Amino acid sequence: MGTWLIVGGAMLYSVLTVTPLMASHTPARWAWTAPILPLVDDAAVVIVVRLDSVLARLGGHGGRWPVALRWMTGAMTLALNIADSALKKDLVGVAVHAVAPLLLIVTAETSLAYRRAITDAVNTLEQQRLAERERREQAVRERESAERARVREEREHTALLAREQREHEAALAREQAERDERRLREERAERAAREAAEREDRERREREREQQARQREHAEREREQREQVREHARREAAEQQARERAEAAQRERREREERQARERAALLSGGPVNEKLPEDRARQIVRAAFEDGMAVRNAAELCGWSVGWVSARYAEHRDPGDSASLAIAAG
Repeated sequence: MGTWLIVGGAMLYSVLTVTPLMASHTPARWAWTAPILPLVDDAAVVIVVRLDSVLARLGGHGGRWPVALRWMTGAMTLALNIADSALKKDLVGVAVHAVAPLLLIVTAETSLAYRRAITDAVNTLEQQRLAERERREQAVRERESAERARVREEREHTALLAREQREHEAALAREQAERDERRLREERAERAAREAAEREDRERREREREQQARQREHAEREREQREQVREHARREAAEQQARERAEAAQRERREREERQARERAALLSGGPVNEKLPEDRARQIVRAAFEDGMAVRNAAELCGWSVGWVSARYAEHRDPGDSASLAIAAG
């Protein structure tokens, strides 16, 4: 902020100092251009200071040309400010008018050095903060990894105990099942012969019913599939007809718009006329000009009628309802 205050004050002082010098060395009819040169020179100083500020903030270095531009603009500012006093051999005036440009030059160089030093310090602090944050994140990751490993071990141990418990219970269940099986084997052997005939008959009837049911279901599915195929064909045909109608309507609308655009272009292609065109022809030209967004005066030049008449036609096109009412009332 301080740098820009110094730059602004130096620019104002430079313009006020150099403008009389330029006015005295410029033809009288061009005296109004006297402030341009100091403004251009001071603008170059402002651009150099601003770009140096941005480049220093980004940590870059522009090389020799920015340095040459800074000193060249500073030297020209100094020369323009002391030229009037030097020509009059006024050493005090030279010293007084040299203060602002010299202060501007030194301020530009010093502020650049300050900005570079501040940028380096900020970059160093940022790197230190990044390194510290990396260390903290690494410690957090290590703790999380250790916690996940502990939880995984506990989960595996619990799963192992549960598996052993299940295996033990399964072994007991198998032993109980074997005892029950031995006890029931004789009963099943006795019932087997008695139930064999009944089971065979029942299974035969079940197979017959299932076969009949499958046949009915198969026939029903075939009917549904055929119906679905017919419905799908009807929908596709309807959709195809709708698409064709939409495409035809869009093509017709596009052709109509292109035809109207060609007609408007043909009506507006003629140049201004010196006499009134027939009213029908004039109305067509005015309508084309209105749709094309042309000014009322240009439309009047194309048809040869008055601006008021053309304005009335524009009003009719803008609000057709009101124009129709006015026409009926006039009739």
